[in-house]
Amino acid sequence: MDDLIKILTLEPIEVNLFLGRSPPEERTRIFGGQVVAQALVAAYHTVTERLCHSLQSYFIRPGDPAQPVLYQVEHSRDGNSFATRRVIAIQKGEQIFNMACSFQVEEPGFDHQSAPPEIIGPEEARRLLLQNPAYMKQARRWMEAMPIDFLPLDPNDEESPVVKPSQQCAWFRAKRDIGEDPAMNQALLAYASDYSLLGTAMRPHGVTWTQTQTASLDHIIWFHRRTNFSHWHLYVQDSPSAHGARGFNRGAIYRADGVLVASTAQEGLMRKAR
Repeated sequence: MDDLIKILTLEPIEVNLFLGRSPPEERTRIFGGQVVAQALVAAYHTVTERLCHSLQSYFIRPGDPAQPVLYQVEHSRDGNSFATRRVIAIQKGEQIFNMACSFQVEEPGFDHQSAPPEIIGPEEARRLLLQNPAYMKQARRWMEAMPIDFLPLDPNDEESPVVKPSQQCAWFRAKRDIGEDPAMNQALLAYASDYSLLGTAMRPHGVTWTQTQTASLDHIIWFHRRTNFSHWHLYVQDSPSAHGARGFNRGAIYRADGVLVASTAQEGLMRKAR
């Protein structure tokens, strides 16, 4: 978590220009959720008294984790209620990612939401994972190293995957309290929302990451309500379609008390590994 908070604390280098870095790790390309979260933080540096309610982003080129990323924020509009920003992420003189995001002054209005599925709680999910030898063999190091507590309810065996439904659920949260700041909580939720979404489209085909060539193509988040991501949240995901070497996935993120705080959507490249 200390490393994650550090990489989300961008360095201002000029008006509307910010520098982001990656933690030292074994990845050959920057984790997509990190770029989304850093771009959102960069945009937040240019608005006041507004909360992000939606962001739409595209991954253009793989990012190099050994190099810093320059985030350039463009002011598209500042209205009385809404403000719109465009964020361009640049490495080695080329765009690797861009995002459009919209911010709104908080105001009252109509209120309804869908209900979450009835599902086991996070402690029961953790107990079942610890009893799953195949999962723990592959995931223990990953679970201990990641800044996010992530508990999938029906994980596939990475070494011997089987066909599973095109839906999955997971409990997740930040591993320590990061306070009530809405911008940081949204950034952490955005970071974690990329953990498993693309993998949902692999489940009905009985394949996993080692058997496919994958890459996120886009990532969309709608923030519905404030939340503290230090507490448990339920990530309900489904994949309505895969076609043309692309898998489409959707997600709904609920607080443990059943309040819907965000929705996500993502399409990703998904090819059989050669």
